[in-house]
Amino acid sequence: MSFLYRGDKSHLIDHPTLGLGDGKTYGCAMIPGPCGRTLGVIFSDGAGWEHVSVSLANKKKLPNWREMCFAKSLFWDEEDCVIQYHPPKSQYVNCCPNCLHLWRPIKKKFPQPPAALVGPI
Repeated sequence: MSFLYRGDKSHLIDHPTLGLGDGKTYGCAMIPGPCGRTLGVIFSDGAGWEHVSVSLANKKKLPNWREMCFAKSLFWDEEDCVIQYHPPKSQYVNCCPNCLHLWRPIKKKFPQPPAALVGPI
């Protein structure tokens, strides 16, 4: 259960605000994704949260499920649970269209629904 960039360090790039980051717990990368599309990823662990934002390099479409699972695997262990929030519309922040976010609180456990509520186990 640890948040850490596990990808190829050669994919790290400078971010206009973050700079290069430490390349472990915060930074920015352009990563070849599992579907043949390049993923733009920004990651950090601050203010009590681990956070990964994922967009496609061309920013014209959303990342798909397989790409989001791949992004999750670059930062968290297989058994870690991360979430994608859908906040109230009044709290939307849309700095980058077609960008999805993965979140996990640091040092806190959050509730998860029983798997049986999703479907047969």
